[in-house]
Amino acid sequence: MKQKTYDNQSISALKGADRVRLRPGVIFGSDGIEGCEHSVFEILANCIDEAKEGHGDIINITLHEDYSITIEDYGRGIPLDYNEAEDRYNWELVFCELYAGGKYNNNDGENYEFSLGLNGLGTCATQYSSEFMNVEVRRDGFCYELHFEKGENIGGLRKNKCDDKKTGTKIHWKPDLDVFTDVNIPPSYFEDVLKRQAVVNKGLRFVFKNEVQNEVKTYLYEDGVVGYVKELANNKQFTEIVNVEQTTKGQDSPDRPEYKLKFQVVFCFCNESNLLEYYHNSSYLEYGGSPDKAIKNAFVYAIDQYLKSENIYNKDEKKISFIDIQDSLILISNSFSTITSYENQTKKSITNKFIQEAIQDYLKEYLFIYFTENKDEAEKIAKQVLVNKRSREKAERTRINVKKQLSGSIDITNRVKKFVDCRSKDTAVRELYIVEGDSALGSCKLGRNAEFQGIMPVRGKILNCLKSDYDKIFKSDIIVDLLKVLGCGIEITSKHNKDLHTFNLDNLRWHKIIICTDADVDGYQIRTLILAMLYSLVPTLIKEGKVFIAETPLYEINTKDDTYFAYSEYEKSQILSRIKSKYTLQRSKGLGENDPKMMWKTTMCPETRRLIQVLPEGNEATKEMFDTLLGDNLNGRKQFIATEGHRYLDLADMS
Repeated sequence: MKQKTYDNQSISALKGADRVRLRPGVIFGSDGIEGCEHSVFEILANCIDEAKEGHGDIINITLHEDYSITIEDYGRGIPLDYNEAEDRYNWELVFCELYAGGKYNNNDGENYEFSLGLNGLGTCATQYSSEFMNVEVRRDGFCYELHFEKGENIGGLRKNKCDDKKTGTKIHWKPDLDVFTDVNIPPSYFEDVLKRQAVVNKGLRFVFKNEVQNEVKTYLYEDGVVGYVKELANNKQFTEIVNVEQTTKGQDSPDRPEYKLKFQVVFCFCNESNLLEYYHNSSYLEYGGSPDKAIKNAFVYAIDQYLKSENIYNKDEKKISFIDIQDSLILISNSFSTITSYENQTKKSITNKFIQEAIQDYLKEYLFIYFTENKDEAEKIAKQVLVNKRSREKAERTRINVKKQLSGSIDITNRVKKFVDCRSKDTAVRELYIVEGDSALGSCKLGRNAEFQGIMPVRGKILNCLKSDYDKIFKSDIIVDLLKVLGCGIEITSKHNKDLHTFNLDNLRWHKIIICTDADVDGYQIRTLILAMLYSLVPTLIKEGKVFIAETPLYEINTKDDTYFAYSEYEKSQILSRIKSKYTLQRSKGLGENDPKMMWKTTMCPETRRLIQVLPEGNEATKEMFDTLLGDNLNGRKQFIATEGHRYLDLADMS
């Protein structure tokens, strides 16, 4: 292969539209759908900047059926005519020149003091990356029109006299599939961005016409961030909604210029939901940066100082962390500055030192005064933060403990006491019988089909998982052993214990899980506790129909020639009405006293046994019934016993 020469002729520069079309990721952060979405935001940002300057209070956004986009504002209109200072037309500077714009002098108090766009890249870069772009501007009594195709202007500037006094800018374009790998921006992107922009630009109305799904939605927050926090809290906060606003000036270092900063922080504490969002110059800071550091430092410092001053910490207790606060915090930060140091063109993080220090120092002082003047609120916040902290620490201890207990080899035969496996490895036929006690283990072991039926004994009444925390649950050997035998891991939804979630239905080692207990009060209670454990830790097994209850007979009826088994009082009456000869009637013995043949016939033989499949009637109904029978709903339990208890009096007689 011929070696290529690397010399003075090897260096080249991208020119014109190629600077964006061949390297879109440099400007937009990606050449995929995220980059394409960001190109849309560049146009939207200019319209928002106009509205923030007081020119227009409505922005129309249309996603057309072909996924082209139109954005229209009612601002002053982009100046497109001849620019004597630059000796060029402004339309060339705006749409065909990177690093050209009208926002470079914003710190001098001129146009666009708190601007979303500062770099003079967005409009030009979006035009360069378009399949086509049509521009219509109304200003100074004229209508100006431009048309571009793949970064090239076609036909120059068209200028016509307009009679109406309407002003504004309307841009219709389609991102180019030659530039981006995907240009079909989903409607959900527009909905998310427009809602965020409505939140941080109070009073500005965004009308989104979605022609793809034939919908029109309007986004408007008259109260801005305060209204958004009220919406998020939904009247379920346990503190008032606090609105902190401040305007100041400063500089990032002695050799850098002074600039203006104004910020708003709105927050409340709530146990139903939490959210933390940062905005700067209307741009959503996905990664935060300076405001994020400021708010975290201020809240940890202020609440820690309060806990210390009120002696609320336990002796030798570790200091709180921000995650303990964030668990119950809804907070939106909305800041603006005349000089902003963004991490990059996508504006997802800012790095201004002064912004961090100003917000941090002001919040520390504000929170100190707030806690001093609002003792009840301070006490609620402090107690809840400590509850969050201690729950988190307990969850971490539990996680470490459970990881040790449930890890290891899949071969569990020798690691789970008294578990009896079956020979088959085919999970499509394997059945696990969860039985009551060692005596039942013996009967079932002798009566089963060892090819596909395994036995797991439960020693006595297991822990009520509905009334126990995870730390206590996973200290129970019986429960941990059962989980090992099931093999599918555990399902955790608790925010503090979510790291424990290991559930995978594909790892379940059984086709059926069959609960088999005596037909008496104790047996039914053990059955209910096992069901509660499965409902709490592996509810998908119930949802997927993997859990069954083996009915065991109440009565054994013997004649000279036959033996009959009755599973209810009604069946007993039916059988006795058919028998003409002498018979003996006795209540069935406990499972441990049954001979193997009887166990096989009544409880384990697929052809003759009776299984009840356990299925949820619905999430709410199932939850309500478990809470009534085993939860903290004492009044509900009393009511249930009063109305339904008579149906179970015969069981009480049996015990």
